[in-house]
Amino acid sequence: MIDADDLIALVRNYNPKTDADLIRAAYDYGAKMHEGQLRHSGEPYFSHPIEVAAILTEMKLDDATIATALLHDTIEDTRSTYGEIAKKFGTEVAELVDGVTKLTNLQLSSSETKQAENFRKLFFAMSKDLRVILVKLSDRLHNMRTIKSMRPDKQVQKARETMDIYAPLAGRMGMQWMRDELEDLSFRVLNPEGRNSIMRRFITLQRETGDVVQQITKDIRKELDRAGLEADVYGRAKKPYSIWRKMQEKDQGFSRLSDIYGFRVITGSEADCYGVLGAIHQRWRAVPGRFKDYISQPKSNGYRSIHTTVSGRDGKRVEVQIRTREMHEVAEAGVAAHWAYRDGQRAENPFAVDPAEWIASLTERFDSAEDHDEFLEHVKMEMYSDQVFCFTPKGEVVKMPRGATPLDFAYAIHTRIGDGCVGAKIDGIRVPLWTRLKNGQSVEIITAEGQRPQATWIDIVATGRAKAAIRRSLREEDRERFEKLGKELVRVAFEHVGKRMTDKALSTAAKHMGLTDASDLLAEVGSAEIGARQVIETLYPDLASKTGDEIDAARAVVGLPREQGFRRAPCCQPVPGERIVGITYRGKGVVIHTIDCPALEEFEDQTSRWIDLRWHSGVHKPVYDVSLELTITNDAGVLGRLCTQIGEQKANISNLQFLDRKPDFFRLIVDVELRDVEHLHAVMLALEADSDVASIDRHRDPARKVKELVKEKL
Repeated sequence: MIDADDLIALVRNYNPKTDADLIRAAYDYGAKMHEGQLRHSGEPYFSHPIEVAAILTEMKLDDATIATALLHDTIEDTRSTYGEIAKKFGTEVAELVDGVTKLTNLQLSSSETKQAENFRKLFFAMSKDLRVILVKLSDRLHNMRTIKSMRPDKQVQKARETMDIYAPLAGRMGMQWMRDELEDLSFRVLNPEGRNSIMRRFITLQRETGDVVQQITKDIRKELDRAGLEADVYGRAKKPYSIWRKMQEKDQGFSRLSDIYGFRVITGSEADCYGVLGAIHQRWRAVPGRFKDYISQPKSNGYRSIHTTVSGRDGKRVEVQIRTREMHEVAEAGVAAHWAYRDGQRAENPFAVDPAEWIASLTERFDSAEDHDEFLEHVKMEMYSDQVFCFTPKGEVVKMPRGATPLDFAYAIHTRIGDGCVGAKIDGIRVPLWTRLKNGQSVEIITAEGQRPQATWIDIVATGRAKAAIRRSLREEDRERFEKLGKELVRVAFEHVGKRMTDKALSTAAKHMGLTDASDLLAEVGSAEIGARQVIETLYPDLASKTGDEIDAARAVVGLPREQGFRRAPCCQPVPGERIVGITYRGKGVVIHTIDCPALEEFEDQTSRWIDLRWHSGVHKPVYDVSLELTITNDAGVLGRLCTQIGEQKANISNLQFLDRKPDFFRLIVDVELRDVEHLHAVMLALEADSDVASIDRHRDPARKVKELVKEKL
């Protein structure tokens, strides 16, 4: 176990002006508080906080963070309190220790808690002081290094939690070395056979080819010397989990996976970085599509480097990262570089990002999430994403996560642009909206007035911001549609009992039914959450119970002489509840049309033939044929299930006609006997909700009117 003097010496290596008294006092206090406590391995518990502090010294962090590491479990596991720590070590250290304690208490992998809500708390804690998460990540790293002493089931739980949350978070913060180690330690627990298999293949490969890393390192140094460039070259084989992930992503075996070696070239200046790139590309052939310039387009966490992959010795693919020493410090420490020391001074690294700005950029796009699941989706997308950089037609840079589409690009510019998107051009060429964007492309978004987001867009976009905006728009659009439908259904229900629908009546009904306002009431009726009849029963219980017997179809229309018959127009098929008008034909009969029927246009100058009619306000029998046009999946049992659903709505199928038969879908017309417009909407809503129904519309055929009228010789 490292003693206090050794720990202080580690800090002094990078910060000669360290407050040794503070660190020693924290060391002694932590040792006293944890006295007698043991870890699962049997070691003294305080050995864990000391190792966490030692990990943080590798990141060259400040004294307050080192002291926090030594004290991070005292509030949770000992009799120590926030007040006592604040009194002994100051408010800054006490706040950090309290923040780490709160993170520890979040059961991020528990099925009994809302994971998304815990993520919100995690990001809130991070936003107050990012050093809290640096201590927590170091705490998790040491726990994973010593995980073998835990029960097997606990090992799996912690490893899964680390793989899902802490490793990607470390990567997002720019600490790739920590992400790699956390993933590999988790991989060792979750898939030991897979890891051992890769390790065995590595050993076999090394036996067959020799030390490839050393050979390629010499090759790179030789080329740099020839070009007169001074730089340090480091090589390594990639971590087992990194190789395993590439095998899964590319669906390739180990023998076919070529880029398993990585090399870093550290230069003295930015200009030398591009000089090194030129020297490497002159010597070896670059692999197309594997070049990224994060120097000219840095990542949001401050990461800068040039990445290229070349076909090196014996045709092996070799990934090379080229950066300056200052860039390398940020690449190693990530966001933690803000607090790091160099040459005994607090480092003023020009590439280190301001932690406050970084966390704000990470969380700002989560604010639009209206529910926990949406927020969780945003978080995971943001943490796992790598970035591509694209340009607007004016040359402005837009950062997007890998896998983003032109739709994501449109929403990144403005929600209004995304909602109105009808097409896109990449580098001047029209492309589908699902095209994946690549680095350096110029993207032009084409918009149109009146365009609205489509439900299928959810599966196209990759960013949380775009998904949230699309869902919000779809909800608003559905609400408008449901309100409109609900208004019509309620109006018909009011007419059935001889009452007039007013805003006051709707507001009163909403209040008595526990809804916010009339708008909510209409939306609930339109979406079939409540029935229009319930509204009537709420306001007029006596009238609702005295609606009488069902009205016979022969006396269903009001406004005709007692003995006058009528026919429903076959072109628009009006049903009770719809506004109607009658047209006389040569004195031999009246044909009723819906008021919006296109066939009425031919009678505009024959007003003498128009008769003002309305449906009877009572309850009608379900005898009115309405044609519905459906497009459904061509799969076993689908048609039968849809027929059953129609029957469940107390409707009868009178005819069925197939319009089109394809291998993957059917298009057909179903004639259904219905009671009224409310009954019609209930049937259509039930069918529309079925996942195998691609579309459903009321089938109206103007030509049908002419055919049937000629046939009957009216």
